[in-house]
Amino acid sequence: MYRIDLNSDLGESFGAYKIGNDEAVLESVSSANVACGFHAGDPLVMLKTVRAAKAKGVQIGAHPGHPDLMGFGRRVMNCTPDEVYAYTLYQVGALQAVCKAEGLSLQHVKPHGALYNQAAKDPELAYAIACAVKDAGENLILLGLANSSFEEAAAKAKVLFASEAFADRAYEKDGSLVSRKKEGAVIHDAELAARRVVQMVKDGTVEAIDGTLIKLKPHSICLHGDTPEAVEMAKTIRSTLEKEGITISPIKEVILK
Repeated sequence: MYRIDLNSDLGESFGAYKIGNDEAVLESVSSANVACGFHAGDPLVMLKTVRAAKAKGVQIGAHPGHPDLMGFGRRVMNCTPDEVYAYTLYQVGALQAVCKAEGLSLQHVKPHGALYNQAAKDPELAYAIACAVKDAGENLILLGLANSSFEEAAAKAKVLFASEAFADRAYEKDGSLVSRKKEGAVIHDAELAARRVVQMVKDGTVEAIDGTLIKLKPHSICLHGDTPEAVEMAKTIRSTLEKEGITISPIKEVILK
């Protein structure tokens, strides 16, 4: 039997600025990555998002990023491993407190944006994040890019690792994500994205932007919550997976099955 988690990056509104339709996306996913205030989100948004996820029975993960509100955490920053460790621990701790107040526990930690992409290729940054995940306690799962530095870092830090693939992002032939500065980096066709996800889950492959076939074994599929078609994308992918006989479960159930 095939089983996969569907996750989405949520809680990315800030103050008076609203991003995405979190309530609608939560209808389709099994795990939510909640922004922790550095790249997006604020204390009130964090609380509202955790409560909304709780109401839908969706598991919660921390989504720490670079301290870059102006750039939405998508600008590369030259942070040291010590800084990355501290930033990650700080943000995870903030969301842990919100979850505790709501009678919940965090399930996982998934870095955001540039921090995610940098650490996927930089073993030292990946290890700094993995150590923060371990030191935060609660047996948290590190969610990171499949076939990247995250997997080895998690093993070294002795934390559980879940590999992630992306429904709505294009891949380079080396398995990294295509830069958002390039045309075709983001997939907007929900039906195409759904077909790609089925291929990832059942065949363990995905086609790169140049046609190369990449091998990967994801535990979780990311659906971005800040794109205009996020709600349609989430609904289409979930319904397609269910029609294909693929069970949708939270990350911890997928990796511990």
